[in-house]
Amino acid sequence: MVVVIDAATPADWGEIRRIYAEGIATGNATMETEPPSWESWDEAHRSDSRLVARLGEKILGWAALSRVSERCAYGGVAEVSVYVAADARGRGVGRRLLEALVRASEEAGVWTLQAGIFPENVASLSIHQVCGFRIVGVREKLGRLHGVWRDVALLERRSGRIGV
Repeated sequence: MVVVIDAATPADWGEIRRIYAEGIATGNATMETEPPSWESWDEAHRSDSRLVARLGEKILGWAALSRVSERCAYGGVAEVSVYVAADARGRGVGRRLLEALVRASEEAGVWTLQAGIFPENVASLSIHQVCGFRIVGVREKLGRLHGVWRDVALLERRSGRIGV
């Protein structure tokens, strides 16, 4: 079977939530300690940029964009989330999702994508850089996770359409 990247639907929430929980369990994906409710997740993510990777009926991963600010000046800036199911990691699913998310962001008029990634998450840093992101810097001791201060690398990707 072929992995297909397509739009996520509300019916996919159970699998999206499960994969999010698997990412949380690694301790290197997010500062969150449990997945949000559907209502919170839905509110936080742009409706034009929610994707899933499917292998037949199985969802292998998801990617979505979040607003970084309600201010209109930042309407074209979005934060990237990419999560891959534990049993699908290392098979190129994350890269395919991120490539598709970049395309979706371009179609939606987003001019800057940003990502906050733990420096220990080498695989995520790598796929972001392959997809045109650059490391802007490392924000030291940005937050505490399970009582431990964590650094977060800030990455960004600028659209080639700026000024068009």
